[in-house]
Amino acid sequence: MSETVRTPLRVRASELVGRNWLNTGGTSLDLEALRGKIVLLDFWTFCCINCLHVLDELRPLEQQYSDVLVTVGVHSPKFEHEADPVALAAAVERYEIHHPVLDDPELETWKAYTARAWPTLVVIDPEGYIVAHLSGEGHADGLAVLIPELIAEHEAKGTLHRGTGPYVAPEPTSGTLRFPGKALYLPAGRGSKDAGADGSWLVTDTGHHRLVELGTDFQSVLATFGSGTKGYADGAADTAQFNEPQGLVLLPEDVAAAVGYDVVIADSVNHRLRGLSLADGAASTLAGSGIQRLLETGPARVDDDGVGSGGQLGTEPLKVALSSPWDVVWSSKLDAVLVAMAGVHQIFTFDPRTGAIAIVAGSGLEGLLDGPAHEAWFAQSSGLAEDADGNIWVADSETSSLRKLVIADGGAITVESAVGKGLFDFGFRDGAADEARLQHPLGVTVLPDGSVAIADTYNGAVRRYDPATRTVSTLARGLAEPSDVIVDHTQAAGAEPLLVVVEANQHQLVYVPIPKEAQQVDEGASQTQRPKSPVSPGALELTVRFTAPTGQKLDDRWGDPTQLKISATPPELLRSGGGTSVGLLRTLELSADVPEGVLHITARAAACDGPDTEDGEIPDHAACHLYQQDWGIPVVLQADGDTELVLDLRGMD
Repeated sequence: MSETVRTPLRVRASELVGRNWLNTGGTSLDLEALRGKIVLLDFWTFCCINCLHVLDELRPLEQQYSDVLVTVGVHSPKFEHEADPVALAAAVERYEIHHPVLDDPELETWKAYTARAWPTLVVIDPEGYIVAHLSGEGHADGLAVLIPELIAEHEAKGTLHRGTGPYVAPEPTSGTLRFPGKALYLPAGRGSKDAGADGSWLVTDTGHHRLVELGTDFQSVLATFGSGTKGYADGAADTAQFNEPQGLVLLPEDVAAAVGYDVVIADSVNHRLRGLSLADGAASTLAGSGIQRLLETGPARVDDDGVGSGGQLGTEPLKVALSSPWDVVWSSKLDAVLVAMAGVHQIFTFDPRTGAIAIVAGSGLEGLLDGPAHEAWFAQSSGLAEDADGNIWVADSETSSLRKLVIADGGAITVESAVGKGLFDFGFRDGAADEARLQHPLGVTVLPDGSVAIADTYNGAVRRYDPATRTVSTLARGLAEPSDVIVDHTQAAGAEPLLVVVEANQHQLVYVPIPKEAQQVDEGASQTQRPKSPVSPGALELTVRFTAPTGQKLDDRWGDPTQLKISATPPELLRSGGGTSVGLLRTLELSADVPEGVLHITARAAACDGPDTEDGEIPDHAACHLYQQDWGIPVVLQADGDTELVLDLRGMD
C-alpha cells in the first residue's frame, strides 16, 4: 500500500463488543490484548455464500502470517436463526474456521465499524489504527501486498509483536457423517452390490469432504468415495479428493452408459462439477477450471471465457469458471443437468454428452425478480427439483423463497415466485402463499400428489407448498438445519409415504412421515434487522470508493473499467438514477412519497497487474482482477436525512 494511497487521518479502531467469543477457549478478547498484531476483522454471516468465499480466500494468508496476523470473524447475523449461539457454534465447526469469532447478534461492532454489507473486511495495524476498509470478496491479492508493508513498517518502529495467536480449537462433535449436505436415492442395480433389493442412499458427507453410500437403515456404510482429506484430485475412490461437496444427480441409464459415469456432483468449494462411476468408484472432473467465477454473464455479451449469445459458455467445460455449484438435477425437457450456481445467483446447464455448458436463468443480480429467464434475479439458489410437467422448482435461500422455472416445449424459460417476498423478508408462517414465510431454505422435492416439500433450513422444518390452492403448511418441525429433502422410494405399495431428510446439524439422515393433515404454523413474518440509513428525499449523491492495490492499476484499455448498477425496492423509491452505467459516482433522485425501502447497488472495478504509475502500460497477458460488491442498503426517508451516501468497494486509509 503506497504512501500516495494513505491519508494523514488516523482513525482509532473501535472496541470489539458482542455476546460471546468462540475459538478462544473461553477467553474474551479486546483490542488491547491484540496490540502488536495486524488484526483483520471479517464481518460475516454464515448464510452468505460470499462470506464463505472470503473464509477460503483468507486461509493461505492466515497460514503464511500466523505469527503476526490475527483474523477475527465478527458474526453479525442476517437471519433470526443465525443469532442462535448453538447454530453459530455449529457453523464455525462446519466451515473449519481456525480463528477467533466474536458473536455480535445485536450488530454492535458492525455498527461501530459502519459495515454495510456481508462480507466486509477491516484491517487494523499493530498500534490499533484502521488502515483499510474493504467490501466484498476478491481482496486476497491486495491483502498479500498490504500485510508485508505493515510488517516492515511496524518492525522498523518496534510496534510489531511476533508469536502465536489466541485461536483455540473446539472439540469436534460429528460421527460417521459430518454436516451432510444432500442425498440421492440409488435404486437396486445402480449402487453397491451390497445394497440389496431396496437400493441405497448416496450422501455428500460435506464436512468430511467425501461421499458415503448408506443402506436404507441409514447406519450401514456400504462404500465411501474420496479420501476424506479436503482438496482436489481425480482418481480412485480412496485417493480422490473433494472440497465440501453438495448436490448430487443420478444420470439416466442411457446417458450414464454413453459418458462412463453415473453421478454428477456439485463440488462447491472446488468450483467444479465432478463425475462418479459407481462401478469402480472413480472420480473425474466434468466442468470448471477451479477458478471462481465473479462476473455474471447475460445473453448478449462476450467475456474472456468465450461467452456468446444465449448464455452459451462453449464446449470446453474445463476452461469455464464456475462459482459454488450447490445443487444439480436432471431436466427431462432440456435433456441436460441443471446447476444451481449459488455464487453468482444463476442457473446453468451442463450436457454430459457434449460438455456444453450455458447460463439459462439469472442476470447475476442478487434479489427476487421474476420474468424472462435471463432478466430474472436469484439469490444463492441452493436446491432444485423437477416436477411431472418438466418444470424446475428452486429453493432460493437468501430471498427465503420458492421459485419455479417454467420451461416451454420450445425451451423458452420464465421464472415465477410461489413463496417469498424479498432479500430481507423471512419468517415462519403458513397459509396463503402471498403471506407465507420461509427462512433460508436449502432443499426442495416434489411429492407424489404434485405439491412441493421444502427443507426450510433455518426454521428447522419441512414445509409443503400446494400449487393447486397456493397455500403453505408445515409437515415437520424440530429438525437441526435440514439441508435436503427427498421422497423415499423404498416403501411398499399402499404404505404411507415418507420423506428422507438430511439433518445437517445432527449429522444424520432421518425418515419423516408425510401427514395427511399438515400442521398449521404462524410465528409471524420478519425482516433482517439492519440499521436503516436516514436519507433526504430528492438528490442523493452516491460515491463508491475504490483504490487499486499496490502493483495494480485500473484496466482502462477499453474505457472506464468501473460500473454501477442501481435499482430499488419498491421501484417507486427511485425517481431517477437507476440502471447500469460506467463510473462509481451517481446522483439518485429519491421520492418523497415512499417512506422507506432498499437501494440495491452493485459496484465493479477491474484492475490488472502492472506498473504502479499513472502513465505505465499494462503488460500483455497481465493478470487481471475483478472487484465487485452487491449492497442492499435499507433507507428511511426524512427531511433532515443525509444527502450523500459513501460506500467502500476498496477504501484505504
